[in-house]
Amino acid sequence: MRGILYGIGVGPGDPELITMKALRCIRESDVIVLPSAAKEDCYAYRIAKTAYTEIDEKEIMCMPFLMIKEKRALEASHNKIYRDILSLLERGKNVAFLTIGDPSVYSTYSYIHRRELEEGGTALMVSGVPSFCAAAAAIGISLGDNKEEIHIIPGSYDIRETLHLKGTRIYMKSGKKLAELKNALLEAGTEHFLIYAVSNCGMENERITSGLEELLVDSGYLTMVIVKERTGN
Repeated sequence: MRGILYGIGVGPGDPELITMKALRCIRESDVIVLPSAAKEDCYAYRIAKTAYTEIDEKEIMCMPFLMIKEKRALEASHNKIYRDILSLLERGKNVAFLTIGDPSVYSTYSYIHRRELEEGGTALMVSGVPSFCAAAAAIGISLGDNKEEIHIIPGSYDIRETLHLKGTRIYMKSGKKLAELKNALLEAGTEHFLIYAVSNCGMENERITSGLEELLVDSGYLTMVIVKERTGN
C-alpha cells in the first residue's frame, strides 16, 4: 500500500507553537524529510527536535531545494526531490515533510504536494502557526480591524509596486531586500504608518523593533517587516 505524504508546518520558531496534530503526524511517520542540505541547518528540524526529542530515532532525509529562478533547472530539482520521496511512498512508508511556518504559505512543500496529488497519491497538509500571526502577537498588535486589508508580500516581490496598497502590508522573508525596502519607505513617507520588524520570530535570538529608524538592514533572512496604517488615516 502506498504511504501518505504529510506537509507539516512546525510554526515560526517557538516549539510551544507546534500543534498536537503536527506532533502526532511526526510520530506516526516513518521518514522525516527536511528541505535542507544538513539537518543541523534546518530551522524546521531544530524546532521539531525541541518539541519531540525522539525525532532522531526516525529515518531522516535531507533534500535541499535550489533557490534559483531558471525554470528548467528548478523544475529538474523539484522532479528529483519528488522522485526520491515517491520511492519512499511506494514502499509503503509514511513521509513527513517538515516546513517552517505553515505549508500553505510560500512553502517549497507545495510543489511536492501538488505532484503527489497529480500522481493519484495521498498528500495532506498539517497547518502550522504562520510567522506573520506569531510576529503580530509578539509585537502585540492586530493585523486587521474592521474593513482593513491585509497584504502578504514575499521577499522576491517588486517593493515599489506595493507602496500604494491600503491597510497592513506584511513583507515576509525580506532579509536580502531590507535596504531597498527601507529606502522605498523613506521616500514614500512614513508619517501615516506604524512600522515594525521582527527577526527570527519565536527563536532565542528574536528581535523586535519599532520605527523605520530602528530597522537594521542586516537583520537576516528571517526578518519580517509590518507596515500598518495609523488609526484615523
